[in-house]
Amino acid sequence: MAEKRVRWGILGAGLIAHRFARSLAQDPASELVAISCRSAAKASAFAAEFGVAANHAYADDAGAVPTPVGAEAPSQQEGTTLEGHVKLLADAGVDAIYLALPHGLHRAWACAALRAGKAVLCEKPAALTADEMRAIAAVARETSALFMEAQKARFVPAYKRVRELLGSGAIGELRRVEASLCNQMTEEQLERSYMLDPVQGGVALDCGIYCASWIEDFLTGALSVRSSLIERYRSVDAYVRAELAFDAGEKDGAVEQTALLECAFDRQKPRQATLVGEKGRIVVDDLHRSQRVTLVPDGGEARVYDAPYVVDDFFGEITHFSGLVRAGAAESPVMPLAASERCAEILDAVLAG
Repeated sequence: MAEKRVRWGILGAGLIAHRFARSLAQDPASELVAISCRSAAKASAFAAEFGVAANHAYADDAGAVPTPVGAEAPSQQEGTTLEGHVKLLADAGVDAIYLALPHGLHRAWACAALRAGKAVLCEKPAALTADEMRAIAAVARETSALFMEAQKARFVPAYKRVRELLGSGAIGELRRVEASLCNQMTEEQLERSYMLDPVQGGVALDCGIYCASWIEDFLTGALSVRSSLIERYRSVDAYVRAELAFDAGEKDGAVEQTALLECAFDRQKPRQATLVGEKGRIVVDDLHRSQRVTLVPDGGEARVYDAPYVVDDFFGEITHFSGLVRAGAAESPVMPLAASERCAEILDAVLAG
């Protein structure tokens, strides 16, 4: 007898939600059964495109902003009602939520979904600050409901190749991680995005969280910021470059590890993660959507590993998460709550200077 499929609902119907839904359709263990957003027309169109029943396409009704169960109400200044999301969380036919709302709404709706008994895959960044992420983690632990930040870069074949190379000792002991994700956005692109929002905008929360995830996963020890350069456009961070150190403490033979975190929306640079070891380095192209890894041993010839996606860059995290839901797991071993807390702490430290 075939195992029951995970029944998904999506909060938000923007571009990222469409990309996610297309990938979800390729997972035989998953089924999209509900969608919620502000516009009834948009919800209906999304449902029609992805085979969701019309009575599970939830949209906002006129009225006051509702208070999510177990969380603070979103600010009235957001200028929107969110009744559709409340209806989706009350849908007994939904097992798991993909939270594709803007960053500033993640904490409230993640906590509400967890308290409603839904597993939550939350688009990155999971929260605006480490305090917000700790609040989400506390609710997840209290309810024993599954929460995972959607750090999709950790679930593609290229990332697994990096882990294999490190585990084999290809570059020896790891000394440093450099993560740079810089893009040149036009004024029109900025105006259409949330990037210039004084509360949830800025490049650190958008691109920097990918960099923080690479650093968090491979470096341990107490974090300190050696230097931090932040260049602003209007009221938000447009370019961030920080040198970090990780102190392993009193361990015998411990060597201090360092990191570079760099991100921008006002300049183009190679988008790479570089892991530097005692006898070589590993270079990962397009660190947030990687399909190629290069091993460069000291004094040796570089070796390129092509690692194409299975389906696309969302598919790995989807199959991982749906497997956790079906197994009744409370956390992901790949992206646990503590990892999301530490990623947020890294960004907090960098932005504090």
